[in-house]
Amino acid sequence: MLVTALLVRPKRAVRRLSMAHPGVFFLLAWVLGVALQLQQAVLWSFWVYAGCLLAGGLLWWGLWRPARLGPRGWLLGAVLAGVLAGVGLTGTRAAHYAAQAMPLHLQGLDLVVTGRVASLPRRTELGERFDLVVETATRAGQPVALPGRLQLSWYGSTAAAFEEASAGVRNTPGLRAGDRWRFTVRLRSPHGNANPHGFDRERNLWEQGIGATGYVRNGPRDPAPQHLGRTAWHPLDTARQWVSARIEAQVSEPRSAGVLAALVVGDQSAIDRADWDLFRTTGVAHLMSISGLHVTMFAWLATALIGALWRRLARVRPQALLAVPTPLAAGVGGVALATAYALFSGWGVPSQRTVIMLAVVVGLRLSVRRWPWPVVWLLAMVAVLLLDPWALLQPGFWLSFVAVGILFATDPGQRMDQRAVADPERRTGRSLRAALGLLREQSVVTVALAPLSLLLFGQFSVVGLLANLLAIPWVTLLITPLAMLGVAVPVLWEAAALAVQVQAAVLQWLAQWPWAAIHRAIPPAPLALAGVLGGMLLVLRLPGAARSAGLLLVWPVLLWAPLRPAVGQFELLAIDVGQGGAVLVRTARHTLLYDTGPRYSPESDAGQRVIVPLLRALGEAPHTVVVSHGDSDHAGGMAAVRSAWPQARWLSSFDAEPAQRCVAGQRWRWDGVDFEVLHPKPAHYGRQGQGLLSSNAMSCVLRVASAQHSAWLGGDIDAEQETRLALAQPDARATVLLAPHHGSLTSSSPVLLNTLRPRWVLVQSGYRNRFNHPAPAVLERYRQRDVRWVTSADCGAASWRSAEPDAVHCQRDVARRYWHHPAPTHTVLEND
Repeated sequence: MLVTALLVRPKRAVRRLSMAHPGVFFLLAWVLGVALQLQQAVLWSFWVYAGCLLAGGLLWWGLWRPARLGPRGWLLGAVLAGVLAGVGLTGTRAAHYAAQAMPLHLQGLDLVVTGRVASLPRRTELGERFDLVVETATRAGQPVALPGRLQLSWYGSTAAAFEEASAGVRNTPGLRAGDRWRFTVRLRSPHGNANPHGFDRERNLWEQGIGATGYVRNGPRDPAPQHLGRTAWHPLDTARQWVSARIEAQVSEPRSAGVLAALVVGDQSAIDRADWDLFRTTGVAHLMSISGLHVTMFAWLATALIGALWRRLARVRPQALLAVPTPLAAGVGGVALATAYALFSGWGVPSQRTVIMLAVVVGLRLSVRRWPWPVVWLLAMVAVLLLDPWALLQPGFWLSFVAVGILFATDPGQRMDQRAVADPERRTGRSLRAALGLLREQSVVTVALAPLSLLLFGQFSVVGLLANLLAIPWVTLLITPLAMLGVAVPVLWEAAALAVQVQAAVLQWLAQWPWAAIHRAIPPAPLALAGVLGGMLLVLRLPGAARSAGLLLVWPVLLWAPLRPAVGQFELLAIDVGQGGAVLVRTARHTLLYDTGPRYSPESDAGQRVIVPLLRALGEAPHTVVVSHGDSDHAGGMAAVRSAWPQARWLSSFDAEPAQRCVAGQRWRWDGVDFEVLHPKPAHYGRQGQGLLSSNAMSCVLRVASAQHSAWLGGDIDAEQETRLALAQPDARATVLLAPHHGSLTSSSPVLLNTLRPRWVLVQSGYRNRFNHPAPAVLERYRQRDVRWVTSADCGAASWRSAEPDAVHCQRDVARRYWHHPAPTHTVLEND
């Protein structure tokens, strides 16, 4: 096997591969060039990238001249040409797209936009979200330049107070793909939360070509949106929406209908969030979207059907068989129908990879050729990246290609087929061999992808092997065929929904097993890559010594844990949750979470979307959770955090249990670090435990102090309570201050600032929030006192360590890429 040769005798294998397929190293280097360009924090000029692309092309062309370079010189030239071409091609596309970015001065203004609904509208509890292709845009009657594609939300009456703080908002009309509309919108540049190991929404929007996001203005004082009629544009999205609506109408159980919509039209947003959590825990999430397995099965059925029909046609018209042989008709037709299915179902990376591989394999078979599988695998990767270079950063890209590569590298199918042909008696055991083959393949993929899953998600499903052995045939042979046939015979969707419910019951049972899923801290990239290599060595057909080396490479990944502060020191991480509060405090052996972030909508909150994934990725399990007060921007994620860590101790200012109330005077010491609750006092609680002050004024104030430095966390406490605390402890100091009430004008009083004299202020506020936090007057107070500050909108997650008291590390600076929101014009150094 080629993989074995590369590991055992790399020089010889490289020489053989370069002689047989000289373009392989150019393509490998091209992929490397794409990866390097995606690491850039700032884009170069378009012409610099164009020069790189031209130089790479000329160098590659020159390598085919008759000059004698020698093997090493040729190899070096091929690698250099590939890197230049990869950087240049990706960079020119990025620079061209960046030039069409939304002008920042148009943010938050009323714009009249005419355009087409260009996606499958996604319904939420608040309304509908959709993509719009812009035809015209005006501001006060004057044309303005906008990006070509926007992502808009049309909120219904439920969200009137949420977005517009008004009543009587018109409900959404039930948007349809291809419709033309004219409406008033408010836009902003793409912006998302920035946390370690967090979802990069800005990259996701960039990859989709979304140049701005916003919402439709449909209040009673706004001009009514105008429906301008249907168009013939976006027929695939129109068909997908029609099928999705039919599924919803036919299937009464919403969660089952969502799974069927995901399998038929690729609408993954239709799957309930709780179901996604179940699928991830049991390791079957890949089956609930259009995967390579579904496309392959569809292609196989299409090829068999076309072949049978073509042979029947030949009986009537023999000349058809002479003009187009059955293998050609079946192969080309099967690939064509598989491509149509992949396009209809959303054209995700697994579908792209499968269609391209199928096309290459069918083409080679029809031309009576055979290429080594690494070449086919690499060609598919290059083709996917030509379509979408930023797919290289998707977890699904790596899971898909690594899984297929491992199956190729470990497939003993040819020898099995040869034995079956040589011994006719073995043909009777095909069913047993198929079952054993499924078990072998799933075992190989499970072991090989475990380190990669830990790297990408910080999670590995222990029950995944068993769950997949049950779910793969159930989904691919029963649910998916019934779901697809339901397009012609809708009653079959009800049978498919019943099968989905049976599967959900089995998965729920597996998910309740102890240690159903293992959550580990995401290791650093070098260690994780070593673990991925170790997982591959464990499953390849190699000598025992090589497999043992694989175990040695995997083991450190399982044992790795992030470095913690030394005894007597502590760290703060102000998590980027938008307009809300959440701070992680770490000591040598303990963890405290202060506030749980906001509730974004009836179906989403910071606990499930940000805090729980982040803490698990960091390997943290909070020992104590303090929720400052009951407002939804601080307590919105409580349910998700409590569900993830039910053993944690909870303190808040609104709990009915006296033992779980924060009361001034509470103290504890962790690893040489003191924790003290400063507010509210016992007199601030009524007889039934209710707060006697306003919700903000009841905020739990927590002081964290080492021997030299301290932090002051105050929730949304107001100026009156700040003044009382400052006058009660005139000698109190704080190295870092969490801006009370997100920098509101009602807080950060001069008395508090003059008393605490902080070096740093961490402001947790949402990007372009409607409260205008932090208030300009508050920032001016910081400037007058030479206090440095950062805001989560500009900084992302902000990290401060007592061992380095003069530095705050911003996640947006640490992991900045060129598609991220532009850095603010003012920097931390400028407000020193």
